Amino acid sequence: MEISIFAGVLAVFGILLAFAGIKTVPQGQEYTVERFGRYTHTLRPGLHFIVPFVDRIGSKLSMMETVLDVPSQEVITKDNAMVTVDGVVFFQVLDAARAAYEVNSLRLAILNLTMTNVRTVMGSMDLDELLSQRDRINAQLLHVVDDATQPWGIKVTRIEIRDIQPPRDLVDSMARQMKAERDRRALILEAEGARQSAILKAEGQKQAAILEAEGRREAAFRDAEAREREAQAEAEATRMVSEAIASGNVQAINYFVAQQYLTTFKEFAHSPNQKVLFMPIEATSVIGSLGGLAELARETFAGGNGSTPGPASAASRSPARPPATTPPPASRPPSPWGDNPTT
Repeated sequence: MEISIFAGVLAVFGILLAFAGIKTVPQGQEYTVERFGRYTHTLRPGLHFIVPFVDRIGSKLSMMETVLDVPSQEVITKDNAMVTVDGVVFFQVLDAARAAYEVNSLRLAILNLTMTNVRTVMGSMDLDELLSQRDRINAQLLHVVDDATQPWGIKVTRIEIRDIQPPRDLVDSMARQMKAERDRRALILEAEGARQSAILKAEGQKQAAILEAEGRREAAFRDAEAREREAQAEAEATRMVSEAIASGNVQAINYFVAQQYLTTFKEFAHSPNQKVLFMPIEATSVIGSLGGLAELARETFAGGNGSTPGPASAASRSPARPPATTPPPASRPPSPWGDNPTT
């Protein structure tokens, strides 16, 4: 009976020893094992056996990336502005043994190290740099804190400055300064726009004046050329008429005078002034007038040669005219308008 009780006690004790020696490590964690107070090895995630009452679990460390909140603190910048700053730190344990035995209170050590370097890095900057260069601040803090935590088996993966709060009066001053700067830029841009507009307008007027002057110059050249060609044509026509008269063809001057007569009459008819004109417009009267002009031309050319034409020569050269329209002889040349006066 006593033997059976003793065997039962031993069996229960063996079961307890077996359960005491079995250790299960969850995923994402590592356990350190100490034998009589000295570190021996690290248990990875999974099922492990240790010697009961000889080995024990020293520290249980999370190997996952962990976030640590950095509390708000006041920082004095390089230009003596006081700001309130807070942030976050992301770190990961790479070596469980070093993280457990190289530093005491790992989280507290990382937190104090980060806060100290935040004051150091941000205190060496002006307020404007502090507000505009957060990436630079984060990079400097990460470099410094990561180098300091390497002996602890820690990898600091990221440090982010979450909020920077200047004093309220400083914020108001910055807002007024920004508004004044924006107003100045707006005035400068407006003045620059007015200047560019005036320049472009003046350039346009200049180009318009140049083009207008060039147009007037070209028109003057064309008018002069037209007048020159018209004068040349007139001179050529006069020369041809003169040659025809000199060769004895009196009909040429009759045609020339008749053409001028009709042109003058056309221009007089198109005149805007109101007139009352009485003149012989019958064909026989016009031919008679032209004949009188031709007779005057013959007398003029004959006088220029120093001889007076005889009746025979005059009769042979003068064109046939209707007797009714022959102008009466007078001391002056007959009028091309006939006997009727013009009023």
